Amino acid sequence: MKKNSFPGKVNLVALGIILCIILVLAGAFSLYHFKSRSITTQDVSAASKISGLKFSHKEKKMMLGDLETNLKNYGEMREVSLENSVAPALVFNPLPQGFDFSRFLKDTDFIPEEPAEVQLPDNLEDLAFYPVTDLAWLIKHRRIGSEFLTRLYLQRLKKYGPKLRCVVTLTEDLALQQAARADRELAAGIYRGPLHGIPYGLKDLFATRGYPTTWGSPIFKDQQLDAEATVYEKLTEAGAVLVAKLSMGELAWGDVWFGGQTLNPWDPEQGSSGSSAGSASATAAGLVAFAIGTETWGSIVSPSTRCGTSGLRPTFGRVSRYGAMALSWSMDKIGPIARSVDDLALIFKYLVGPDGKDRTVYDLPFSYDSRLDLKKIRIGYLKEAFDRARNNKEKYLAVLDVLKSMGLELVEIRLPSIDPNIISFILNAEAAAAFDELTRNDLDELMVRQGQNAWPNVFRQARFIPAVEYIQANRIRTLLIEDMARILKDIDVYVTPSAGPNLLLTNLTGHPAVVVPCGFDDGGHPVSISFIGNLFEEGKALRLARAYQQATGWHLKHPDLSRLDRLEPQASTQR
Repeated sequence: MKKNSFPGKVNLVALGIILCIILVLAGAFSLYHFKSRSITTQDVSAASKISGLKFSHKEKKMMLGDLETNLKNYGEMREVSLENSVAPALVFNPLPQGFDFSRFLKDTDFIPEEPAEVQLPDNLEDLAFYPVTDLAWLIKHRRIGSEFLTRLYLQRLKKYGPKLRCVVTLTEDLALQQAARADRELAAGIYRGPLHGIPYGLKDLFATRGYPTTWGSPIFKDQQLDAEATVYEKLTEAGAVLVAKLSMGELAWGDVWFGGQTLNPWDPEQGSSGSSAGSASATAAGLVAFAIGTETWGSIVSPSTRCGTSGLRPTFGRVSRYGAMALSWSMDKIGPIARSVDDLALIFKYLVGPDGKDRTVYDLPFSYDSRLDLKKIRIGYLKEAFDRARNNKEKYLAVLDVLKSMGLELVEIRLPSIDPNIISFILNAEAAAAFDELTRNDLDELMVRQGQNAWPNVFRQARFIPAVEYIQANRIRTLLIEDMARILKDIDVYVTPSAGPNLLLTNLTGHPAVVVPCGFDDGGHPVSISFIGNLFEEGKALRLARAYQQATGWHLKHPDLSRLDRLEPQASTQR
């Protein structure tokens, strides 16, 4: 009899159905697993490549759970509102091991050089280019009033500011009120000091209640902060008169902002560099008596060089940054831009010291003696920087000749062997954190400058800097701080061309710099030299720079603004 095979077929069909069910369930499980775990080993491989790391498949798989937890935490963190004013709990310390504070407490003298007498010019318009020291004498002795001087500067700001694109907001009503108060106080015998009644400008990243603080960006064009920057409060207490909020490169990069490119008054075909672009341009053009700028990586030194002004980038931790836009919490510094080193010293005296709001500020006196014997200052110079200068080398070498002609001995020094550029991404990481919401909410697309060498791209790529490498970079920074302490152990001030690796290095280590003009190139553009001091020893750097200025007089020259007549003005805000 033939055997019936039907039951076997049934078994095969059942087996097939079971296999299909298993496959469906497996697929569903895989899909669920995929959806519930968005990070894969392939993602880890790609991220590892960006960081220059290698892991085995087993190691990658082991990470996935923790990476998912981190991602969840990131999402919850982003629900917490973090305004730009909120600083990290970590505070940068520029001090090398064994740093001795006691020596700063012994010498607390501030001895400026006061003019014996100042004559009024035949053309009162020329007062616009007088240094603060001379204007202070004229106001103190009531040869001119603060309101007269303020109106003179306001008139020039209205005439030239739009063409140089260096003014964001005229604070005319406030300025006239402050000037009138200064004149009333002086008439009553109240004199606040050398800044009494002196008109000045603020870089537009300082909060001033009642006025926009735009940070140079269309994103924050209408931003009004309910705060007063400590710097503004201190200058107001000193009797200074705020006439304008001055332009800055958007979010403190370069000289381009939502109003255009701030121009160099010496050459309107050229930008004023940045990001304290408006502060330097307005000062050089005689639109303010002085201005306040900030520096993270050259933003006082660079525009001062381009515009032929004198600038002071102080030691990190000297001036409170409360009320100022944060770009890099471990690198931002605030300092004056003026016409002379004497002016820098006078202004800086009113800026230093803690306010209880910025935890990075040290409570140390500012010592400055304009008559200090130069032979008591131990001077170094970066020979390699002078040798490697490609342009204007003869101008830089002439600075050394001037100093030697004073009978001063200069000792050759060398920078640390570690290239500071390898850790320059510290700035990128902190800046990306300061403006994190712009990146995550695509607001960076509204910024003026786009492209590879602009903030939007930098903010994005900085998100891929590993936290471990950021910490490692700051450990290398510690090595640079210690190296600089050893190099400068027997040096008070050293001289160097303003550009080059020294600029980034000393911004990372927190050392002060005084930048002053040292001549002009073949095209009539100013050239500068920098005097770098030890930590908290701005006074000695200022003293040496002052001696150089007295011997040369480059700072006494100012630009011919008739070249601006053909320029199209940019409308500024007046309030």
